[in-house]
Amino acid sequence: MAIQEIQEEDWLKLNRIGNGKDALLFSSPFCGTCKVAERMLEVVVAAEVPVTLYKININYAPQLRNAWKITSVPCLVLLKNGEPYQFEYAMRSVDYLYTLMKSMD
Repeated sequence: MAIQEIQEEDWLKLNRIGNGKDALLFSSPFCGTCKVAERMLEVVVAAEVPVTLYKININYAPQLRNAWKITSVPCLVLLKNGEPYQFEYAMRSVDYLYTLMKSMD
């Protein structure tokens, strides 16, 4: 499974309440660090963590950006039952991200 790109409008329409674990990567197409984070997360997803991973362009997600107070990119938001509970701005390593997302289980 790959990282699913999603638009803010589509994210807001998803009924994720009670549906388990998701992660949403806020990024920008002109951010080099975001591209590195995305590659690292692709490895994590390939390792089959039990999390649905989405990617959203922060420039086109003003509602989520403001509601969740996203201050910079990349930002990985971990969600349980549709509610954010952890914000990761430092994508330290593939192992760290794997452990982080595996612990959502």
